[in-house]
Parts: sequence; structure tokens; C-alpha cells
Amino acid sequence: MANLTYRDVKAEILRRIRTDIWPPGKLLPGEVDIATEMGCARATVNRAMRELSDEGVIDRRRKAGTRVNTAPTRQVKFQIPVVRREIEATGAEYRYALASQDIVPAPDWLRARLALKPDTRLLHLECMHYSNGQPFQFEDRWINLSTVPSAEEVDWSVEMPNEWLIRTLPFTDAELRFSATSADEKLSRFLLVPPAAPIFTIERSTWLDLDAVTTARLFFGSGYQMVARY
Repeated sequence: MANLTYRDVKAEILRRIRTDIWPPGKLLPGEVDIATEMGCARATVNRAMRELSDEGVIDRRRKAGTRVNTAPTRQVKFQIPVVRREIEATGAEYRYALASQDIVPAPDWLRARLALKPDTRLLHLECMHYSNGQPFQFEDRWINLSTVPSAEEVDWSVEMPNEWLIRTLPFTDAELRFSATSADEKLSRFLLVPPAAPIFTIERSTWLDLDAVTTARLFFGSGYQMVARY
């Protein structure tokens, strides 16, 4: 088995796991032993093992060795979607509109959620996103001006906060909440749904190290579907 790549090694380890040569809970040989058996470099085995660990197939622990997971899991890789691209990917025409803009003290619910100081100033934006002229998403966006002071100078009638933040500032941590919201008068008007209709809602918050960046509550129009792959 000369000139093996890490993909070859990964495939062979997977074959042994799937055929119960190495069943769930099995302690695997060390990287040196596998490299010797397969006739490749230890670094090649290490990369294959790292990928299998990232995919939840094996569990690697320092000093305890590597075992086949009894209940394989996968790590979720989080990437903030760009609503314009979501819409255009369906072949529809995208349109953006700013509904309101204000600078306000952090409300109590958001201070508690993001651990903000009482005097924190937030930029509050309400925006609409349309697909072929039909309501797609109502965006209720709060940006922490202590972390992103340049947001105060942006022309939000032109810039979409979703895309601007992705371009401007990285994030180190994120939190997602999914819920069904009952449409109030405002959501009913913007999304063209009956009052009290259930609205699929995503609340997304991001941080840069310990500093809160933004929270967005995203309300979707009728027929929206969310698809996740892992």
C-alpha cells in the first residue's frame, strides 16, 4: 500500500469501522502502528484521524487513545447566510428596503441576553427583503455601537446590514434560536400574513471574543423552508 494519501488511509479506517473489524467502542491502534502497517507517514495517518474526529466517527483523547464512537456525531460548521444570495439562488429577483433606523439604549431583554451594560448604545434597524416583489424576510437588527462604531456612519438605505457586517467584522462566537412567532400588527403588515399567524423566526447573535456584535430577529414570510446539511 505504498504512496497512500490521507484520503486512502481515511477510507481504509472507515472500511474497517463499517465492517465491524473495528466496532463501536473499539480502541484503535496508535498512529505509528497504523502508519507502519499501511506503509505511510505518521502525518498522513494523523490528518486522516483528524478528519474522522471532526466528522464524529472517532473520539480522540490525549493519553486515553482513540476509540470508535458508539454514537457518531457531526460537528456543525456555522456560516452566516446572505439573504440576497439565498433569494437569487432560486432564480428570483431580490429587493431590499429600510423600514426604520434609530439609535437607542439597549432594551432590558437584549441587555440580559447579551450581558450589555445599561448605557450601551445600539443601532436599531428594521429592514425588508423581497423575492420577486413578495415579502421574504422582515429583519429586526440591533448593532452594538461599542463594538462596531463605524455602523453609525453607514447609509442603511443602500447597505444591507447582513452583508455589511459579514464584510466588515468577523465573529468568534454565535448563537441561534428557532421559534414560531405569532404575527403582531407590524409583522402582519410587512409580511402580508393574517394577524396572529405563526411566523418562522430565527434569532441570531454574534460576538467578537467577549464583545457582543449584533442580534438579528429574522421573521420569514409564508412558505419559507430551512434546509440544513451536515
